[in-house]
Amino acid sequence: MSLLNDILQFNKSFTEQKEYEKYQTSKFPDKKMAILSCMDTRLVELLPHSMNMRNGDVKIIKSAGALVTHPFGSIMRSLLVAVYELNADEVCVIGHHDCGMSKISSESMLKRMKERGIPEERIETLRYSGVDFDHWFKSFDSVEASVKDSVNVIKHHPLFPENVPVHGLVIDPETGKLDLVVDGYNA
Repeated sequence: MSLLNDILQFNKSFTEQKEYEKYQTSKFPDKKMAILSCMDTRLVELLPHSMNMRNGDVKIIKSAGALVTHPFGSIMRSLLVAVYELNADEVCVIGHHDCGMSKISSESMLKRMKERGIPEERIETLRYSGVDFDHWFKSFDSVEASVKDSVNVIKHHPLFPENVPVHGLVIDPETGKLDLVVDGYNA
């Protein structure tokens, strides 16, 4: 049986038994916070539990490395929607130790793409069109510096309100321990 079939079979039982009722909430975050975190699998449940967050408390936006790589990309748009439309009054950028984004390179990504059938000609066309793969697949050496960089992009965005604090933290993906990198109240 395929993973999709497993999901659909479970979902049928989940909805028939009304398991969803314990997760019902509004679209507005109760704790008025938006969190940008990495998409790392170890953080799916650990991150909210380590912060005393439950379903409905916060908006969680995930991206590889918790990076804001473009000031007018989908991550920044999501944060602006959270603040202006969904009543988030604070933002937390949360990176983590042992992040896969600290180990990738554009060369290895492009090699893997070719191995999975992406033709070299397509990659070269994108390069010719101005795609900077080194920037797009940006990695980092220091998770703390990376978190500071994302906080800086958000805080200095021309459409981001000055009175909304942007915090930066790093989580240990094994223990859930949070280390403060940027205190948005004092930044």
